[in-house]
Amino acid sequence: MRQNDAFTWYMESDPELRSTVVAIAWLQSAPAWADLVRRMERATRQVPSFRQRLVEVPGHLSTPRWTTDEHFDVAWHLRRAAVPAPHGRDQVLELAALAAMSGFDRTRPLWEFTLVEGLDGGGAAVVMKMHHSLTDGIGGVQLAVALFDFDTEAVAGHRSGDPLPAAPPGEPSGGHRLVLEALGDRATRLRDGVLDAVRRAPAAGVRLVRHPLCAGADVVETARSIGRTVRPLSSTLSPVMTQRGPGRVLHTITVGLDELKQAGAASGGTLNDSFMASVTGGLRRYHEHHGATAEELTVTLPISIRQPGDAPGGNRITLQRLRVPLSVTDPIHRMRAIGASCRAARAERSLVFTDAIAGALNLVPTAFVGAMLKHVDFLASDVTGFPEPIFLCGAPVTDYSAFGPTIGAALNATLFSYAGTCCIGLTVDTTAVPDHELLVECLAEGFAEVIATAHPDKAVVAC
Repeated sequence: MRQNDAFTWYMESDPELRSTVVAIAWLQSAPAWADLVRRMERATRQVPSFRQRLVEVPGHLSTPRWTTDEHFDVAWHLRRAAVPAPHGRDQVLELAALAAMSGFDRTRPLWEFTLVEGLDGGGAAVVMKMHHSLTDGIGGVQLAVALFDFDTEAVAGHRSGDPLPAAPPGEPSGGHRLVLEALGDRATRLRDGVLDAVRRAPAAGVRLVRHPLCAGADVVETARSIGRTVRPLSSTLSPVMTQRGPGRVLHTITVGLDELKQAGAASGGTLNDSFMASVTGGLRRYHEHHGATAEELTVTLPISIRQPGDAPGGNRITLQRLRVPLSVTDPIHRMRAIGASCRAARAERSLVFTDAIAGALNLVPTAFVGAMLKHVDFLASDVTGFPEPIFLCGAPVTDYSAFGPTIGAALNATLFSYAGTCCIGLTVDTTAVPDHELLVECLAEGFAEVIATAHPDKAVVAC
């Protein structure tokens, strides 16, 4: 396990800092249960990470190890349930919120899927719960290839009787073997670090001789960048969302993908700029409802560090904290200001050192780091999903929602694009935001305001 992932894993000792990701595939109809069980069995054989569990290394000689569960049984991870009355989306969101609040069985692979049947109109949903160390948003889309069908020909050719690939062999989890692996892992990391330093040394030496002032400035700026990444937070910037608790509620806001993109383009920016400006605009309205003001808020921004050669799935993100303006009322100006801040965060020199930084933080007591995380006001991320409709065992997927963990913040807003729409999944800490229905209304108004810069007549749907 990478140090970044181990960081989220160790934080799990505090329920308010859990890194549980929940996604919902909304289905036009319920797939046949036998077909779904077989499809999941096939997927776990095609993607070995679905069968891997975490094992703690004795003495914390290394980060926890991923090992293939020798007792893996898909029945432990795939369940089915009937949606309670009145059989609508709100009831599915309530079930998904329970999944987001509950921990994992640490002796098994870190995922649970539930088929929810009996929605109004014959619909169904699959609530997918995974730990963030298993995959990030991009990795989740990659893993979906093993679970979903992506064209009508694949659906028509679906046959439950196709032979299954061989299951990956299980691994024993004896302490002696783990200690040896941990020592070997430490030796490998030390070797790789030395070799990397040796490779860099000639170029660095030449630069130091030829351009000593520039080389010195590089070192200073890198140190400053690392300082910005690890700087402690002693208080929340929001005067309203100050408390934290273990309760979570989920909501969704749906907008058009093209409309949100065109709003970003109207400011000379991107989809992420219009998304972030919409969220901050909504948060400004929420504060105004409470008679409070704030110049800025602190946001945690997940940044992908995934490389072309990385294996599908896995967690390949790092987290950067930055301040975004709350007091800028003009949506065009707000998009430009936030876009500049986000691009600066993505260009931080500290990004290449984030795993080492996480390793250092893993040595600090969880209570200290957790207290700092709870001073972040909100998280926001956007994930490029599926451009065309997908299917699950022949059942069309009508909508797809993703909900990221708050990791100590008051809320997480995750944008997931699906077949021309953007579903913004909201995970809200009910202690920080007890009037969460008001927050959703304010956020919907924030999206409507931004979209109106390009499309004044477009509607925003909140749930």
